[in-house]
Amino acid sequence: MNSVWLVIIGAILFLTAYTLYGGYLARQWGIDSKRPTPSHTKYDGVDYVPANSKVLLGHHFASIAGAGPIAGPIQAAIFGWIPVYLWIVIGSIFVGGVHDFGSLVASIRHDGKSIGEIIEANVGKKGKILFNLFAWLTLVLIVAAFTDIVASSFAYNPEVQGFQAGPAAATSSMLFMVLAVLFGFMVYRKGYGVAVSTVVGVILLFLAIWIGYKFPFLALSKSTWYVILLIYIFLASVLPVWLLLQPRDYLNSFMLYAMLLGGLLGIFILHPNLELAAFKGFTVTTKTGAQYLFPILFVTVACGAISGFHSLVSSGTSAKQIDKEEDAKLVGYGAMLIEGMLAIVALISIAYVSKAEGTPALIFANGVATFMNSFGIPLEFGKVFVILAFTAFALTSLDTATRLGRYVFQEFFETVGGKNSALTNKYVATIITIVCASLILAYGYQKIWPIFGSANQLLAALALLAVTAWLTRIGKNRIVTLIPMIFMFCVTLSALIILTRNYFIAKNYILVVIAIVLFILAIVLLLEAINVIKNKKISQDIKA
Repeated sequence: MNSVWLVIIGAILFLTAYTLYGGYLARQWGIDSKRPTPSHTKYDGVDYVPANSKVLLGHHFASIAGAGPIAGPIQAAIFGWIPVYLWIVIGSIFVGGVHDFGSLVASIRHDGKSIGEIIEANVGKKGKILFNLFAWLTLVLIVAAFTDIVASSFAYNPEVQGFQAGPAAATSSMLFMVLAVLFGFMVYRKGYGVAVSTVVGVILLFLAIWIGYKFPFLALSKSTWYVILLIYIFLASVLPVWLLLQPRDYLNSFMLYAMLLGGLLGIFILHPNLELAAFKGFTVTTKTGAQYLFPILFVTVACGAISGFHSLVSSGTSAKQIDKEEDAKLVGYGAMLIEGMLAIVALISIAYVSKAEGTPALIFANGVATFMNSFGIPLEFGKVFVILAFTAFALTSLDTATRLGRYVFQEFFETVGGKNSALTNKYVATIITIVCASLILAYGYQKIWPIFGSANQLLAALALLAVTAWLTRIGKNRIVTLIPMIFMFCVTLSALIILTRNYFIAKNYILVVIAIVLFILAIVLLLEAINVIKNKKISQDIKA
């Protein structure tokens, strides 16, 4: 089959969904552009800062995308391209988009608070404590994972002769950070217009890429990059969001958009046929054993259709920067649909060469570089550019996850110890989060990585539960989040049962305990919320 049709059908469905279903959700939830948002009512110049909707879209998209929408569809392709494609499209529109948009709106109505705070307001204090504990542990895993991914991508290998993409990516990324600080300072402190600053910033961004490609002067070891990255994410967590995190993500988003558009244009020119089998069956045998389409497909695609990490971004950083409520549709729902398109390109990359080998990043880079080569981009340069973009995804997720980990840690100890607790200090919270991630990194987080996918999707189910409980309490239509919530709980709990069995057979008892704890946590929170949803109590102190 010609892959162009996958792009055309996906684009039409996503655009239609954004206009019709996104508009329907906005009306159901009472989006009002005149209602003051937390970025104004709680402005502090650090976390609560109103942002231009286009700038925030770039920050949000770069933060939520990570490596998930690339690695997920490629790994899930073992079942064939049809089930993966269907889940990307249907999931992005009716599950992931609703999850992200709903989490963002719910957080805006709760003064920019996290999903944990929303659970406390609508389910109870115990629910918040359990959720925040789970969310923080998940974020620690994300920090550990992406620190290793980025350090590995940046590392210089003295045994390899000639050009290496790692030092080039590292050089460009470090230049990005300097550029981001200058951009934030010029826009937010000197008052330069966003449009002019963006044009200059994007030009300098691609100049940085060229410098990194031609003069990769940061040829450092993996262990050295561990130290540099841990220092960087500490700064990214505590510095004002307008100074580093937001402008870096915003400028990086243009490189990500360029990669996505380049891949799409190349697909239209090259017309690559899908060599991968359309459907390989409900059960597929791999090196690690039998894999079942349900629930493994829905866990593996991850960010390509829905991700619990998105709810933490929506309710952690983005809700604090929304200028007007009407911007929530573009940022929350729109960004997820863009990510769906990226997932489609990733799927086509693996489906074009059915026997592609290597890491998901390498498979994706080879595929997209081949597509871009159809309109004159040199193949080798294209590979470097795509790997740079992939690294930018990972680095963006890393710094955002650290800041979110700090938020959740502070909220947890505000609940159990009061606001005067030393553990609510942002510097202390950041240091503890980073230290715990470092310990996992030293221990070997790879041993618990197989369960991360299930933990992430469980987080999505819990976020949908929180939004459903909130909609129930204020008397709004909850069916749009209730159905996705039920489905995601079925997926996650089924996956945890399978993982528990597999780990037990393999005598990996640590992972057995983790899987059981996650399962129990999900059940307890679910039962707590069911009482609220059944009773349909309307709380007078919740903002409608």
